[in-house]
Amino acid sequence: MCVQEVDRLGRNLLEGLIVLNDLFQRGVGVKVLEGIAAGEHTERSFLLDLALALAEDRRRDIVRKTKNGLETARKQGKVGGRRSVVVDDDNKRAAILDRRRRGESIRTIAEAQAENKPADHRP
Repeated sequence: MCVQEVDRLGRNLLEGLIVLNDLFQRGVGVKVLEGIAAGEHTERSFLLDLALALAEDRRRDIVRKTKNGLETARKQGKVGGRRSVVVDDDNKRAAILDRRRRGESIRTIAEAQAENKPADHRP
């Protein structure tokens, strides 16, 4: 089996070790193309275990930094994600709900809304 880096074998250290053990028990070698464990492996080694541990730590660090960044942005009043289809326009929202109550399909209403907005609606 060929992987770019050892971290592709699992989401965390335990999962990666389980995958490696399973592969080695089946007689499947693992070829790692990049990273500290680059090379061909036919059994577990300290280097493979270390590479998996470092990958898990890197992943945990990325998650932590992402959460911190989102929290900081929220505190500054910034909101991520796409804009809602109906942007706080009570009249437009009421009209859409009224059309739905009258039995119009969601698709018909959505198509009508798409015709009423410019093609590029980025901020």
